[in-house]
Amino acid sequence: MATLQGGLLGPDPGALSPAQQEQLRDFKIQTRIANEKYLRTHKEVDLLISGFFREMFLKRPDNIQEFAADPRLPNKIHMQLIKEKKAA
Repeated sequence: MATLQGGLLGPDPGALSPAQQEQLRDFKIQTRIANEKYLRTHKEVDLLISGFFREMFLKRPDNIQEFAADPRLPNKIHMQLIKEKKAA
């Protein structure tokens, strides 16, 4: 491994063979494609993330972990999905 500024260890470009690098690149591409397909078929994930960030930025809670553990969140997402289906 190469040593970077500040003593951190960086990636070693010679650690993988060219064939391994190609396999890793293909794996990363396929993983991104699979993730994108999943997100497109699960609208609730988008609602969860966008709703959480919207509320977090509006309310700016001191304790984000406590804020994220809101037990009403599943119901809020469910209601939002219903609203979107009615609007469509």
